[in-house]
Amino acid sequence: MAALETFDVAVIGGGPSGATAATDLARAGRSVLLLDRGGRIKPCGGAIPPRLIKDFEIPAHLLVAHISTARMIAPSGSQVDIPIKGGFVGMVDREVFDEWLRERAEHAGAVRRTGTFECLSCDSDGTTVVQYQVNQKRVRVRARSVIGADGANSGVARQAIPGAEKMRYVFAYHEIVRSPGNGAPDFDGKRCDVIYQGQFSPDFYSWVFPHGATTSIGVGSAQKGFQIRKSVAALREKAGLDLLDTVRREGAPIPLKPLRKWDNGRDVVLAGDAAGVVAPASGEGIYYAMAGGRFAAEAVEKFLATGDARSLALARKRFMRAHGQVFWILDIMQRYWYSTDGRRERFVKICRDRDVQQLTFDAYMNKELVRAKPLAHVRIFFKNLGHLSGLLPT
Repeated sequence: MAALETFDVAVIGGGPSGATAATDLARAGRSVLLLDRGGRIKPCGGAIPPRLIKDFEIPAHLLVAHISTARMIAPSGSQVDIPIKGGFVGMVDREVFDEWLRERAEHAGAVRRTGTFECLSCDSDGTTVVQYQVNQKRVRVRARSVIGADGANSGVARQAIPGAEKMRYVFAYHEIVRSPGNGAPDFDGKRCDVIYQGQFSPDFYSWVFPHGATTSIGVGSAQKGFQIRKSVAALREKAGLDLLDTVRREGAPIPLKPLRKWDNGRDVVLAGDAAGVVAPASGEGIYYAMAGGRFAAEAVEKFLATGDARSLALARKRFMRAHGQVFWILDIMQRYWYSTDGRRERFVKICRDRDVQQLTFDAYMNKELVRAKPLAHVRIFFKNLGHLSGLLPT
């Protein structure tokens, strides 16, 4: 039998996380296979902060809109407009953005292939064998290491990482429509609407996010049996967007808590949705996916250089050191504030506070907790305590 093709790294999944890891490792001189099944776009609002644009060198032409305001809508219908001072949130079309990232990995030297991952096994010398399918034909390659970046239902994670099946999910569904013209009464192409109303989502939120020529209208929910497509239809009707042409429809589970373990202690490590790195409360995933892909690449590079499989654990350690505190806080927020419409009403009221707005956007834009204003943190603590206790009115 002919010898199997061998790579230093097989990256399974070509979304932002996998493409970033493949690019970094190829630039480091490693032989990289980037395997993506193709033909699928993850449902996503498409927001990326300035920190991502800077850290991952995203060109301006990929930004289809610049958002200057976020509008939060409470169950009662009251609204809070939060201006983004001194910056903007970029919006991308995932179909175009993800493909650009894969092309960048290929230009860096990664071998890019389209196929469906099937399983991992071991060769006679202990090297991992990756099996995938292309046009009903099975293909097998060897890899000294594997990065599982194949999404929330990761086949790599289920095979290689104990406990992966216990990941928590919100199911997200959105419809991409043609953006309305200037005559639309309640639509602003520079504003993202975040809607905290139980009629559309009983335990998360719904959204209207402009993407320039198109707009994402979606809903997230973890409640089993919730009719999420009907919810999006109702949201479109209420927002006056029901008659717009629909470009495409997409749905997928979105993980909301990082797995406790990301590597198998031998040669496999996870990244992106496969590792569970979507922010609770906000559902933001692109930045964290790309950051996780970079941490995974660094861990694999050290493993390949030293042969020490303990290096793979650095991916999770470094990610959680950088972002774990934010995830912990957001998880508490989601569990409490999203549980009832009464609490959501109070949550939106808190967001009227200028201190909360400034610190929230500082943290979002820079991807770290801002500590420059200790008095503002103290004020927020007592205001939050007042709302939690019900002492402050809605």
